[in-house]
This record gives sequence, structure tokens and C-alpha cells, in this order.
Amino acid sequence: MNRLLKKLLYIVLMLLLISVISFLAIHAAPNSFFGAGELNPNMTKESLEALKAVYGLDKPLFEQYKDWVVNIFTLNFGISFVTGQNVSTEILKRVPITLAMNLVSLLFVFAISLYLGIKSAINYEKKTDHIIRQLSLVSFSMPTFYLSLLFIIFFSLTLGLFPISGVHSVEPKEGVAYYLDTAWHLTLPIGVMIFVGFGSMVIYIRSLTLEILKSDYYYFALSRAIDKTKLFRYYIIPNLLPPIVTLLGLSFPGLIGGSVILESIFGIDGMGQLFFMSALSRDYPVIMGTLMITAFLTLLGNIAADLILLRLNPYMKRN
Repeated sequence: MNRLLKKLLYIVLMLLLISVISFLAIHAAPNSFFGAGELNPNMTKESLEALKAVYGLDKPLFEQYKDWVVNIFTLNFGISFVTGQNVSTEILKRVPITLAMNLVSLLFVFAISLYLGIKSAINYEKKTDHIIRQLSLVSFSMPTFYLSLLFIIFFSLTLGLFPISGVHSVEPKEGVAYYLDTAWHLTLPIGVMIFVGFGSMVIYIRSLTLEILKSDYYYFALSRAIDKTKLFRYYIIPNLLPPIVTLLGLSFPGLIGGSVILESIFGIDGMGQLFFMSALSRDYPVIMGTLMITAFLTLLGNIAADLILLRLNPYMKRN
């Protein structure tokens, strides 16, 4: 229980630190949302001051930050400068699709990397090992935007198997058909996320597996003529999982950040596209709200990784 309370306190402190850095960085950026209004000859100075007063931008910076932090605890991120809509409502509509894409791709990356990494290590310096390593290097060096375009050209335009963009068909679906239609639309973007994500992890798992195969306890198990299935279950997999879980927890922020490009290319109304469009228009409430939600999900992912490690290695409880 004490460990959980420490983790919760850690999340709160980190969010406060991130909020300070984000708030200062955004307000220190050149230009502003009202910069275009200042260039408009029909916009009077009094009108601009009235607009700033509506959004609380006429107050000192410290007061603006204090009001914003107080509102965060009620999930009130303010009103969008561009749309005039509630930022919290807009974010909550887009979080599920981005989160679902990242979690599904993360599970597939984990499964594929674990299989290919172990298979490559077991077939060390053989043809299978060379093929898997080359495939991993291609995955590691492949730009997301380039692979997305290749997938669209081949699978959508040439073969006509998947839609080019969007999340749902024009004709509304209901029940199971709704979820199947969503999965059909998201196959290509999730496929891109999986392909560009497993390369570095396969190389990492291969290296870890080679160390295990050269260890004394593994040679001792071989000398006892233990069944191959038991070798994987009791000697290789248990020693691989802790560092892999740690790596997955650290890679979660990268997956969310990478969805900015992906969602823009495939026309998905997710967190990535929302952040990109709000950054272009200097929409401060949306930018800060998106940053805080992303930071919270990232910290939550890291905490989940710690709890899984605690489950995998009970000796960590003593620390």
C-alpha cells in the first residue's frame, strides 16, 4: 500500500513539474493566437483586450498558471480559441482511438519481437538469424510517413483491400459491425506502427537471449537433459520479461508521439492530429490540455510497467 501511495505522489509531483515547464515554454514561444488579430485593420485594440480578458490572458503569468492548475483537478482545460468548444470534451472524444491504436500495436510488437528475438538468438549466425536481423534493421530505419504512403499505395490504391483514411465508413454501422468497420479502417495505421516498432526490440531481445544461452545456469539445465519446452518456460522467458517490460514502459511515450504523423496521414481524429492542428493555430488551451493528458498516460504506463515488474520479480518488494 505504501508503494502505491508513493507512486501516486510521484505522478502528482511529475504532473506539476510538467505543467510548469509546458506553461512557461508555450507562453515563451514567439507570436500568439491573437497575433493575426493584431494585423487585422478591422480589429480594434479594445476588442483584442476584451478577448484577452475573456480568456484570462490579461492577468499576470503567475495568476494564469494558478487558475489553470486549479481547473486541471476538475478536468477543466478551458475553452478552445479556435472552435470555442470545451477542451476537455474535445480531448475525451479523441483519447480512446489513439489509446486503442497504441495499446494494440504495443501488444503485437511485444509478441512479434519476443518470437523473432528468441528465434534469431537460437539460430545464431545461421540463415534465419541473418534474415531476422536484416528485417529488424529495415524496421528500425523505416520512416513512418514513407511506410504509410507505401501501405496506402499498395493495399488501398492497388489492391483496394483497406480504406485510405478515416475511422468509420460513410454509412453508419451498428453493433458488432461498427467495431469490425473500425478495425478494418485502422488495420493499415496499426500495421505501420507495428512494423516500425518491433525492429529495435527484436535486436534487444536477441542480445538478451544470447546472454542467457551463454550463462552457467542454462548450461547446467542442458546438462540435466531438461525438456526444450521447460527450458523456454523456466529459464529463458522468466529472465527476458523484466527488461522487456521496462523497455515497453519507456517506449510508450514514443508511440504516442509517433501517432502525430500517422493520424495526419490517415485522417484519424485522434490526440496526435488534435495536438498538431492546435500547435499550428497557437491554440494554448488545447495544447496544454493535450500535453497534460499525454503526460498522465505516459506516467500511468510507466507505473503499470513497475507493477508488472513487481509481479514478475517478488524480490523487488524488499527494496
